[in-house]
Amino acid sequence: MDIDWREFIHSDPEVLSGKPVVKGTRLSVEFILGLFAEGWTEQQVLENYPTLTAESLQAVFAFATDCMREESIYATPSEVD
Repeated sequence: MDIDWREFIHSDPEVLSGKPVVKGTRLSVEFILGLFAEGWTEQQVLENYPTLTAESLQAVFAFATDCMREESIYATPSEVD
């Protein structure tokens, strides 16, 4: 099932300086992705932030995927020892 992230994610200049957030919260997409990057599980996120739902988390990932599709990613050379 494809989820329309627009139903869950929005941006308002008056909330977190316009960062994309889950509707009805002040939880930014960046913050939520950071939790997962730190190793949090979906269950931990949902337990600690009860305003979120499994669908809103899916929307966060769908939003990030759409953003990445629109970006150009360039490989950077690795550091030389």
